[in-house]
Amino acid sequence: MKIALIGYGKMGKMIEQIALDRGHEIVSIIDIDNQEDFDSPAFASADVAIEFTAPQAAYGNYQRAFKHNVKVVSGSTGWMKEHGEDVRKMCSEGGQTLFWASNFSIGVAIFSAVNRYLAKIMNQFPQYDVEMEETHHVHKLDHPSGTAITLAEQIVEQIDRKEAWAEDTTDPKLLRIDHIRRGEVPGIHTIRYDSDADLITISHDAHSRKGFALGAVLAAEYTKEHQGLLTISDMFKF
Repeated sequence: MKIALIGYGKMGKMIEQIALDRGHEIVSIIDIDNQEDFDSPAFASADVAIEFTAPQAAYGNYQRAFKHNVKVVSGSTGWMKEHGEDVRKMCSEGGQTLFWASNFSIGVAIFSAVNRYLAKIMNQFPQYDVEMEETHHVHKLDHPSGTAITLAEQIVEQIDRKEAWAEDTTDPKLLRIDHIRRGEVPGIHTIRYDSDADLITISHDAHSRKGFALGAVLAAEYTKEHQGLLTISDMFKF
């Protein structure tokens, strides 16, 4: 498979190595200093582009890739609220393909399935309050993390006593998300159900970015054979 990389930071370089190890070809690498390469024959030849950039750049990157009918796998967050409807139309009516996930880790996909199931159970037990904490490296500027938002939305969907999620809240109708930034932590997400009697905790602790990078390449392999707006739930049937 021919892969283009959009964003060549630590994640992009790790994705490159895993893709090569799995027998794929990197035909184009686009970073901040060579944006003109979006219009190159090499980029247009890609089966799939894998995009990990800043939230403010993601939507524009999708548009540039779609201009050449290149499918995109993206882990960039922060664009959905403003541009989500446009992207859905590009995929549903415009014939384009985007595989988007807030987190590509296989472990997080499993954790997410456990989260949904546990929240469904806990909806029956109002004596338990629920809260979430996410911890990431000091270079991560956005908060809460895209993964935390995805997990929180799953909980709110299942638990009737929570209307939405929020940071820095004491409102019992809101699911509180706390964020911590320290060191080089790849990502820790912890969900707690607390009552007067006991505490139930589930947590996912990433040891490195390798799991995210492998998941992104697996998603690219899946995307090559599928069309439309795709998510982790399409690739993993839990």
